[in-house]
Amino acid sequence: MTDSHSLSLPSGTWPTIDPGWVWLCGAGPGDPGLMTLHAVNALRQADVLVYDALVSKEILSWANPAAELVYAGKRGGKPSAKQVDISLTLVDLARAGKRVLRLKGGDPFVFGRGGEEAQTLIQHGVPVRIVPGISAGIGGLAYAGIPVTHRDVNQAVTFVTGHDKTGGPTQVDWAAMGRASGVLVIYMGMKHAPSIREGLLAAGRPEDEPVAVVSQATTPDQAVLETTLGTMVGDIAAAGLEPPAIICVGRAVLMRQVLDWQALMRGETPRDLDPLGRGKPAEQG
Repeated sequence: MTDSHSLSLPSGTWPTIDPGWVWLCGAGPGDPGLMTLHAVNALRQADVLVYDALVSKEILSWANPAAELVYAGKRGGKPSAKQVDISLTLVDLARAGKRVLRLKGGDPFVFGRGGEEAQTLIQHGVPVRIVPGISAGIGGLAYAGIPVTHRDVNQAVTFVTGHDKTGGPTQVDWAAMGRASGVLVIYMGMKHAPSIREGLLAAGRPEDEPVAVVSQATTPDQAVLETTLGTMVGDIAAAGLEPPAIICVGRAVLMRQVLDWQALMRGETPRDLDPLGRGKPAEQG
């Protein structure tokens, strides 16, 4: 494991966390190497690190050795801190003159409740800096060899959450979404996969539409299930996949057949040099 003293930042002038400030930083989808330099810089300075369930032990090891570590993870179906309590804890720490880092998996402003926390802080007069991170819906799929956009597949991609703020199925107009976007990237959709499947089928998406489920994205435990809309629920259960996971629906999933770069690193060969069925490259002129 890398310790906090062996990881150095490039030379240059880096911003400082002043006492009484809160930095809301994204930690990326899991792989510590996907952290931004601004986030690492914040880790080195913070007096208090308030982190969520998706922040790895390796990332925590980079923190200021004197920093207080406060766990504030939220996991569906498990006992978790209430969001209002987390936000007010940040307020209290800042008012105590601490240099506070709120570290969240992925990007804090992409289904990460970072907007709610920043809003509460600003309402209480606490200064805030936002440090974006790589979102799992982009970085996690990239690690699976799935580009969320490809000129031969889609001109739009839609990011959607699988549940609403109550934890129930998201109230999405699946019919409109099904018509408007060729590729759907669904966060936190495992629990409600059956209702998502039924909504998309009712909206006219075909049963044989490609679907990929990426669990534990970008970590050593990453698992990728390639399935279809019609069979996804049974296949997820049979594979034993568990959250956190990203569900991708659309023909972009087919690109994994040739762009699974992790398989290529293991010496495997592409399954299909032309997954979109347009003819082999030599035939395209």
